[in-house]
Amino acid sequence: MAKDVIKKAKNGTYYFRANLGYHSVTGKQIQKYCSGFKTKKEAREEYSRLLLTKSEDSVESAGKLPFKQFIEDIFLPWYKTRVKERTYDNRLPTVKRHLSYFYDFLITEITPLHVQKWQLFLSKKGYAPSYIRIVQGLFSLSMDRAVVLGLVESNPSKIVGNVKKTKTKIDFWTKEEFEKVLSFFYKEDYYQHFLFMSLWLLFMTGMRIGEATAIQWEDIDFETGMLSIDKTLYYKNLDDYTFVEPKTKASVRHIVLDEDTLTLLHQWKDVQQAVIQTNFVMSYNGVPTQKHTLAHVITRFAKKAGVHRIRLHALRHSHASLLISMGENPLIIKDRLGHEDIETTLGTYGHLYPNSNFEVAHKLKGILSFQTATENKDTSPKNQFTAQYLRKDLETNNAITMQ
Repeated sequence: MAKDVIKKAKNGTYYFRANLGYHSVTGKQIQKYCSGFKTKKEAREEYSRLLLTKSEDSVESAGKLPFKQFIEDIFLPWYKTRVKERTYDNRLPTVKRHLSYFYDFLITEITPLHVQKWQLFLSKKGYAPSYIRIVQGLFSLSMDRAVVLGLVESNPSKIVGNVKKTKTKIDFWTKEEFEKVLSFFYKEDYYQHFLFMSLWLLFMTGMRIGEATAIQWEDIDFETGMLSIDKTLYYKNLDDYTFVEPKTKASVRHIVLDEDTLTLLHQWKDVQQAVIQTNFVMSYNGVPTQKHTLAHVITRFAKKAGVHRIRLHALRHSHASLLISMGENPLIIKDRLGHEDIETTLGTYGHLYPNSNFEVAHKLKGILSFQTATENKDTSPKNQFTAQYLRKDLETNNAITMQ
């Protein structure tokens, strides 16, 4: 039985709170509180009148709100205020591409079965489980918001659960593969010299691309060899880019550059500054480099060198792999890459220590010195299983003694 919305106050008058639908833009529930009615009848009459003359800004009910309208008019404007601008810009295409699967539904029509079918649909499209988890995370976040706003009673995404988490295979270039790629760059050509230096710097430092493209010449201390990383570049286009805070607090760090890298940077600075005056290290035209430029370079030169193509971010993995092959301590690798904790480093690259178990086993050989007892000094009660073997041993020993 439905609860009566008309309530009696302590002073004997009557009041009510009327739900007048949901705002078509914000999605928030529209409510109006009325009080001071002398009789319950008066209160009910006013309540009925309000329901018949709902605000023009409201939708008739949450059940009639299309999911597409909810995403575009309610969720995305709210989401934009909750995350960094670059995060929003990166996620927006994903939201529009994959959440459009539900655009023909009213928000209350989406069921757990629909979500499960959507998961299978994305899987059949060839998307990796890790990517599907990100996409569904965004959908689940939107439905959580709908629950908060009272547009739906529950989140169907949480009922179904996300796809199973799988270990992502780390792709990288070995030292030998990278050497083959480098051999195809003609450094006498200004543009190829720039490309050579860009890939070298990423491979030899493990910087994220946003960190690398933000590096200024004053960030490099050529006397100490210290590279300071305290910013990342948020790039939209040639005319719209800015420096922003690094990904995490641990991303603010110092990397000591090797002598080869410092020498090559000296050479590149002389060549670059003779052509154009700029503070950007990774630049040939005075503006920061686009990651797509370097990604295309990797594709072209990997093909020339006859090595497998890797993603741009895999140069960061390549640096970690190189350090591991050199036997570097994971804590050093953690600090160099700017990971927040050692678990991230080991969780990502732990499998790249293929000989660690064999090395440990070799070191354990002969480490303990011992000699077992020549007689039984344990007088504690024996369990039934071992006692039968003890009796057999005694009988055998007695038989031998009698002979």
